[in-house]
This record gives sequence, structure tokens and C-alpha cells, in this order.
Amino acid sequence: MTTSNSSLNILWVQVWVLAAVQGAITLTWLIYNAYLPQLLTQFGFPASLAVGLLLVENALSAVLEPVMGGLSDQSRRWVGTRFPFISVGVILASALFIAIPCVVSFIPPTMVGRSLLPIVLIAWALAMTIFRSPAMCLLGMYSTPAQLPLAVSFVTLAGGLIGAFRPIANKYILSLGPVLTFAIGSFVLLGAVAVLRLVNPPETPVEPHNAEIVEFPLQQLALILGTGCGVAWGIRFLMDVLGKVLKAQLNTDNIDMQMVGIGIAIALASIPAGMFGVKIGNRQAMLCGICAIIPSLLIMISVGAQIPIIVLIIAGFSLIVNGAVPFALGMVPQRWAGLGIGMYFGGFALAMSLFGIIFPQMQTITPFVGAVGSGLAFFLAGVCIGVSGISETQTNAEV
Repeated sequence: MTTSNSSLNILWVQVWVLAAVQGAITLTWLIYNAYLPQLLTQFGFPASLAVGLLLVENALSAVLEPVMGGLSDQSRRWVGTRFPFISVGVILASALFIAIPCVVSFIPPTMVGRSLLPIVLIAWALAMTIFRSPAMCLLGMYSTPAQLPLAVSFVTLAGGLIGAFRPIANKYILSLGPVLTFAIGSFVLLGAVAVLRLVNPPETPVEPHNAEIVEFPLQQLALILGTGCGVAWGIRFLMDVLGKVLKAQLNTDNIDMQMVGIGIAIALASIPAGMFGVKIGNRQAMLCGICAIIPSLLIMISVGAQIPIIVLIIAGFSLIVNGAVPFALGMVPQRWAGLGIGMYFGGFALAMSLFGIIFPQMQTITPFVGAVGSGLAFFLAGVCIGVSGISETQTNAEV
């Protein structure tokens, strides 16, 4: 009975195509991060500039993600669809993505030419923020709220499987050459979004004079922002601690294959995480994930990265990450869905930018300090999620 209901309540074709779009987004970032140091040095910049560029891009994304999500809400209200933002953003991002290696390959590195590369790099990163929040909003159309964690799990799976190969991607991606690799990434992204446009069901514009007046959800947006910040710092500390503990335990500096295996396990765990979220409720599932991951981190510092502890960390991680988009969508009225998701992505980007400024030398942070930092960050996210549940209960009681 449950399977039948979920089949009826989720537009699976649209969800799978959106998962392909998420996979394409992850692939372009994988290519970008792999080639960035090489492209910079080839054009006469120090490779260390890559860190500064990523900080600037994250800082700008922190502002633009909510703005683009909010503007797509207006587009949905006035013209009946978010696709103008998605289409324009993808076309712009794809063109700039191909332009990146072309600047390095075909423009001489004069004073003017050299200044062009950072501009194109930042412009591409900003173009990517135009369509991500509006695209993820479509999940609210493709699934009922109760089934949303399961629908999102396939999107998480696609991005997670591609992202899992980040530790070993460089040796394969760099061998293809920049122009071909960037062209592949660009066309994959364009193709995925073109198919999404074809399968997206027709939408009805909301007449402005008939639109229901909805109070601006300021408190809810603040809680979404706090959750995004907490999850970002929690993940950043967690992966650093896990890497250091594994290196010490295995007495090697090369743990690439182990990290790939953990990444694949996290991606695959998103499906049962989605099912669990449907079963007990998304907010409760996220809190279960936080309650599992914090003690597991602290125990790992004492006894090492034992298999049961890694399994608990993977399960908790999947519940938290997979629940983020349904949490953001569930916190705000449909009228502000794009702004809600944009606020989560913006909070995540803001935290990552601040992290790079506050902790420029991650290698000096001990596993114990990292585990405490990760635990506190996830605890902050848990407080925001818990408070959101209390607020919703009080609102429902008043109604």
C-alpha cells in the first residue's frame, strides 16, 4: 500500500531528470575544482589564488542564492513558471564554462588578458547560483510534502555518487585536457536541463489580485539560514576529522580510495534515509541523524574509525543532508519556496566562506578539536530544526 501511494504521489520521471541535473551541476564543479589551480598557474597566477577565489565565490553565493530563489518566486507568481531563471542561468553558465579554458588556451597572458580569467571564473560561479534554487524548488511540484524526503533522496544520490569520486577525479579528468573536459561538462548540463524542460508539467500563473496574502516568513528563514550554516561547518569539520583519523589508523597519507568508498556509501544511504524520513517525518529524521553523528564523532576520536562507528556516521550524515531541501520547503509557504531553499544554500555558502577565513590552516587543527567543532555545528543545526518544530506546533495550535 505504501509503495502504491508513493508511486502516485511522486512524479518519478521528473524527479529522475532533476536528479540528472543535480549530477550535471556536481560534475561541472568537480571539473572546475580539478582544473582551477592548473589554469591559474598556466596564466601566470599562483595556485594559491584558487583558495581566495573559492572564498569570494562562496561569499557572493551567500547573497545571490536567496536573491535568485526569491526572484524565481516572483517569476512563478507572474508568468506561472520558474523556467525563465533556470533556462537563462543554465545557458549563461554553460557559455561561461566553455569560455574558461578558451581564455587560457587562446588569449595571450598580457596584463589585460590575465585580468580576464578571474572575472570569467567568478562570473561562471555566479551564473551557477541563478538556477540552482529555482531548479530544486521544482521538487515541491513533483512530490507531495509527505513523500518529499524519498523524492529528494534520488537527487541526493545522483549528486553524491559523482561527488564521491572527487578524491581520485583529478588523475582522470586532467588527462582529457581542459577544452574537451569543460565542453563535456557544459553540454551535459545543457542537455539535462533541456530534458527537464520537456518533462516539466504545465503550470498555471497565479493572478496577483487573486493571490492569497501570505505573511513574510522572517523567523522561518532565519532558522533555515542557521541550519544551513550549522550543517556546512559540521560537514567541513567531519570530513577533515575522518580523513585525519583514517590516515593515523592506517599509517598512510593516501586514503583516496577509502574516502571514495565512504562517499559512495553516503550517496547510496540517501535512499533508505529518504524512506526513513517519509516514515517518521523529515524533521524527526534530521534530528535522529544529528543525535547519531555527534556521539559517533566523539567516540571515533577515542577508539578510531571502526566500521560500526563509520556506519553510524554515514547514516547520520545521509539523514541530515537528504532532509535539508524538504526541511527548507516545509518551513515556508509555497509562495516563498525559492527564497526558502535559497536561504539554506546561502547559509551553507556563507558558512563555507567564513570557515576558509577563520581556519585557513586546517592541517593544524587536531582531530579532537575538529570533532568538537563538528559536534557543536551539528548541534546548532539541531537547535534550529527543533525550534522550527516548536514554532510550527504553536502556530497550528493558534489556528
